[in-house]
Amino acid sequence: MSDLIAYHLEDGIATLTLNNGKVNAISPDVIAAFNAALDQAVADRAIVIITGQPGILSGGYDLKVMTAGPKEAVSLVTAGSTLARRLLSHPFPVIVACPGHAVAKGAFILLSADYRIGVDGPFSIGLNEVQIGMTMHHAGIELARDRLRRSAFHRSVINGEMFDPQSAVDAGFLDKVVSAEELQGAALAAARQLKKINMTAHKNTKLKVRKALLETLDNAIIQDQEHLG
Repeated sequence: MSDLIAYHLEDGIATLTLNNGKVNAISPDVIAAFNAALDQAVADRAIVIITGQPGILSGGYDLKVMTAGPKEAVSLVTAGSTLARRLLSHPFPVIVACPGHAVAKGAFILLSADYRIGVDGPFSIGLNEVQIGMTMHHAGIELARDRLRRSAFHRSVINGEMFDPQSAVDAGFLDKVVSAEELQGAALAAARQLKKINMTAHKNTKLKVRKALLETLDNAIIQDQEHLG
């Protein structure tokens, strides 16, 4: 489908593999490729698995774009938040198979999915925005507030605390941790299990459960455009 996001469909499971350099930076082109891949997954009525390269899901937004100017930064953050909203309301289950580090927007991809599997090892997962001098955007705050455990929310968003994979489960970034060798098999097993549920019921229930969050994100995206702009 794209050099930036490979699309592999097999047995009703669509695997989307990010491949944008050593940190899988999230750029405007990556987001466009993401949306195209999700369009295809909907057409294929497929369970979605999102993954990256060994050792990395994503290190976050492309800093070259974020530092190019206010217009470029606002556009990228808006597109990224809109992608998060889309993942949260995707009509079929979304699994993330996180092969290592997931930082900033990489961690927000985890917070936008239905089921998240990480790998054990010396990896960092979390929101480091305040560490690198970026004030957290409204949409990011609201997504973290909804998906993170209450005890971890302030530590993550305000303090920029990073978590290893095991503590990321307790914080709410991950649901399960396996060895690197087990990741692909665990993700496929989870996808096959989710194939057994009724997809119409899944979609309608997901939208009911996340109705308030989706509305909050809509407002937050508008706030970010006004504030960051």
